Amino acid sequence: MFEQIPVEVGLVHEGERVRKNDMQVELGGPAEAEKCELVRVRKAETITDGEIAIIGPDISTMEEGKHYPLGILVEIAGPKVEPDLEGVIERRIHEYSNYIEGFMHLNQRYDIWIRLSKKSYKKGLNSFRFIGKVMLELFRNELPILEKVQITFITDPEKLKPLYREALEQYEARDARARGLLDGDVDVFYGCALCQSFAPTHICVITPQRYANCGAISWFDGRAAAGIDPKGPIYTIEKGECLDPEKGEYTGVNESAKKRSMGEISRVFLYSAFGYPHTSCGCFEGIAFYIPEADGFGIVLRGFRDLTVNGLAFSTMADSTAGGRQVDGFHGISIEYMRSSLFMHADGGYNRVVWMPAETKERLRDFIPASVCPAIATEKDVKTIPELKHFLTTHNHPVVQRWTSEEETPPKPGNSPPVFSAGDIPITTGGFRIILKNARITAEKVIILPVKAPEPGGGEHRGKKK
Repeated sequence: MFEQIPVEVGLVHEGERVRKNDMQVELGGPAEAEKCELVRVRKAETITDGEIAIIGPDISTMEEGKHYPLGILVEIAGPKVEPDLEGVIERRIHEYSNYIEGFMHLNQRYDIWIRLSKKSYKKGLNSFRFIGKVMLELFRNELPILEKVQITFITDPEKLKPLYREALEQYEARDARARGLLDGDVDVFYGCALCQSFAPTHICVITPQRYANCGAISWFDGRAAAGIDPKGPIYTIEKGECLDPEKGEYTGVNESAKKRSMGEISRVFLYSAFGYPHTSCGCFEGIAFYIPEADGFGIVLRGFRDLTVNGLAFSTMADSTAGGRQVDGFHGISIEYMRSSLFMHADGGYNRVVWMPAETKERLRDFIPASVCPAIATEKDVKTIPELKHFLTTHNHPVVQRWTSEEETPPKPGNSPPVFSAGDIPITTGGFRIILKNARITAEKVIILPVKAPEPGGGEHRGKKK
C-alpha cells in the first residue's frame, strides 16, 4: 500500500517522539499563532478524488530547525457522508499522521504541533505529497464511506488566514450544538483511545457535558464515530449505575477504564480533580492546577507563553498532568468542558477558580458566573501567590470563605493535613539525581522564600520571612 513512501508506515510508529535536536522542521506548535486542520463535506462534483495540493513552501524548501505555519484541509464526499462526521474524521488526521516513521503529530484543531525528524527527511520524506498519500490510503481503507477525498496543505501565512477563520467558525458551531444536552439525558457515554500510543493507561470519557480533553470530540461526535466504525478507537461506554452524582462516578465508566487501561485505572471521577480524577494524555487544551496556598485552582491553556501565578509554565505542569496518570490537583481539560455546568462540580466549579490568563477569562466570560468573574485574577492583576491572596481577599472571592472556615474550625483528631500531589519530583543532591515517582507531599503549611543572588564574599542570601 505504501511502496512509494520513503519511510515505514504502520502502528509501530505511533507514539514516537521527535525531540528538538532531532527535528528537521516544525509545523505549527506554540511558536506559530495560526495553524489548524479542518475536514469539510463537499458535493462530489466540486472535488477531485486523490488530489494533493500544496500552497506555499514544501518541506524540501524549508530551513532546517525552523518552524512554519500549517493548515491541513481535507475535503470529503460520498452519499453516506454527513456534516456530523467532520469532527470525527478530522481527529483521524492525528492517528494516521502518527503511523508515519519520524513524523510526530500532537494536539488538534487550532493547536496542531508537528515535527519531522532529520532521519526520515534524509530517507526522502521531503514533501507533503508523501504525507497526503498516506492519509488518502488510510482514509479510503479505514473509512470506506468516503468515496472522494482531496487534501490541501497550506504553509503560506497569508493564504492560511481564510482557512484559519473558517476553521474557528466551524469548531464553534460544532461545540455549540452539544451544549444543550445533559449527562442525565443519555444512557451511554463514549470512550476514545486515540492517544493510547502516547499514554497507554489514558482513556478519555466523553459525555454531553464533558468533552474529550483535546476539545475535538463531543458526545455527538462519539456517537457518529462509534456508528461508522464500531470496532474503532472511539467506542460506546454503558453508563451503568451512578455511584456519586457530585463527583461523576459511574460503574460503567469504572469497568471500561479498568479494561482499557489493563487494570491500571479502576475508578474515575468525571467532575473532580481529586481522588480519582480523569486521566490525561498530553493533547489536552488546558490544565486546571491546584494552588494550595489559596485552596483554589488556576487555569492555563496551551497557548499561554508566560509563567503562571505559581511560577510554573504550561509545559512544566503538562509533565505532571500527562501520561495517563491520576494526579491530584493536576487536571487536563478542554475549553468546552470549562463551559459546562458540571465543570469540576465536586470541587466547587468556578467558585474555586482563582486565576487564569486574561485572554482565557474573556473567552469564557459568558460561562463564568457573574458573581465570581470579577474576583478571578489574571496575569494583569497579580504575579505572585501573596499578590493573588490579597486580590482574592479584596475582591471577596468565594474561596476566601474556605480560609475563614478552616481557621475557625480546629482540626479533628485523626484528620490528615492537605495533600499536594506533583507527579514526578526530581531532587539533586550529593552528585545524584533522585526522582520521586508519583510523589504526594503532605504539609501543614507551605512557605515560599525568595532566593537572591550570592553576595560578594558570601554565600547564598535568603530573604527574610515577613
